[in-house]
Amino acid sequence: MTLLNNHRTRRRRLGVAATAAGLLAALLMAGPAVATPDPGDSPAASEKVSKSAAAEARAAIANGEIPGQDEIVHSDNIEHLANIPKDTLAGTNSDLAFQGKYAFAGNYDGFRIFDISNPKSPKTVSQVLCPGSQNDITVSGDLLFLSTDSSRSDNSCNSTTQPATEKSSWEGMKVFDISDKKNPKYVAAVETACGSHTHTLVPERKNVYVYVSSYSPSASFPDCQPPHDGISVIKVPRKAPQKAKIVNFPVLFPGSGPDGGGNPGGPTNPGVSKTTGCHDITVLPSKDLAAGACMGDGILFSIKDPENPKIIDQVQDNVNFAFWHSASFNQKANKVVFTDELGGGGAATCNEATGPNRGADGIYDIVGKGDKRKLVFKSYFKIPRHQADTENCVAHNGSLIPVKGKDIMVQAWYQGGVSVWDFTNSSKPKEIAYFERGPLSTTTMVTGGSWSAYYYNGYIYSNDIAKGFDVLKINDRRTDPAKWLRLRELNVQTQPDYFD
Repeated sequence: MTLLNNHRTRRRRLGVAATAAGLLAALLMAGPAVATPDPGDSPAASEKVSKSAAAEARAAIANGEIPGQDEIVHSDNIEHLANIPKDTLAGTNSDLAFQGKYAFAGNYDGFRIFDISNPKSPKTVSQVLCPGSQNDITVSGDLLFLSTDSSRSDNSCNSTTQPATEKSSWEGMKVFDISDKKNPKYVAAVETACGSHTHTLVPERKNVYVYVSSYSPSASFPDCQPPHDGISVIKVPRKAPQKAKIVNFPVLFPGSGPDGGGNPGGPTNPGVSKTTGCHDITVLPSKDLAAGACMGDGILFSIKDPENPKIIDQVQDNVNFAFWHSASFNQKANKVVFTDELGGGGAATCNEATGPNRGADGIYDIVGKGDKRKLVFKSYFKIPRHQADTENCVAHNGSLIPVKGKDIMVQAWYQGGVSVWDFTNSSKPKEIAYFERGPLSTTTMVTGGSWSAYYYNGYIYSNDIAKGFDVLKINDRRTDPAKWLRLRELNVQTQPDYFD
């Protein structure tokens, strides 16, 4: 480990060139990649789009239909308070976590800690070099957790890439002591099957349970063998994190086939990811509930016994969902928003050709009681602004904006920017605010945009893959009540009971 201190709503009608459409089709129809749908160890390779698509992007900018290259636009009720560019950690920016006056920003090269006591002027407290995609990040008390989902030579922060076919390769969870924010210390590591693409904390007083999501097994990978139809559960003693260990591997998709009982994907369900594990899990500890976004499936399960989660319901959408990516409960725990990461986050899917129901959010009501509860589909939501064919754009990570009696969410859409939307009426969701930048390029597909956009203690924080750390403020009567609520800690996938 190396410590490094130092304006308007637009609906556009942009066509899709054959080259871009071909690239998207390849992404949709291909089987799960060895790495992941999200960008890998290195930034995704830039792809030239066709001359006609590039010409369309330039024409749309000239006509004012989309922002200019790197231009910032936003609705009248959003303020852009600050941007902190990437510094020593040059890799892809990833997820965010919060504690007190600090924000913790993941990056494929490590993580960065910001002092956000003055949201208009965040300050870097420390940067830690510890490569290993995608460095999904959470915090609990004096502990910070970091996911490694790339095959490494060992579990140190000085490791190098190494083929997954090598038995000695390592992937899994890393644990840091952050009692001194200026000097985080690496204290533990736990290897997990197929690595750790994302993870979710289920904190208790003496221990922290970690649900590790990973997928894409192969018979050629010694430490990632099929079937891989469950999650790793790690138990971390707070006072002795070096004793962290796996305590269970619950099977979430039991079945008689070689890959369990999850979605078989293509050719049975063309364009849908085969379920070989989960991508992300959100827990609601106050209700003993969890929702899993698991490639080809969405699941609801009980976590009354955190070491032994129990499935309540399982749903699929083989028409409009390609890859179940993440999940968010509403505060009453009678709805779940699932996201579809169509094209793996590296394709232009916020265009007219893709339409409003793919690469979108799916809103599900939870009906019934106890173990009889069911997920019932109600509607889709997608940002109403079409993006250029050089902009990767799809539904990604977001959080609730806590307003009593309302279901309002802020969400990242990669180069589609940041959207604030209301799903109080499950059947009629609507956007109420937005922030976005123009394309990074008008000739080439370059991966960028907001990876995560979360609401924390009165402000919206976004970790932009290419542009760095953004702070936004929404001024709107519909969201203003949330400004008075204060949290001591926020890991979005460990959803708090905001009004307890």
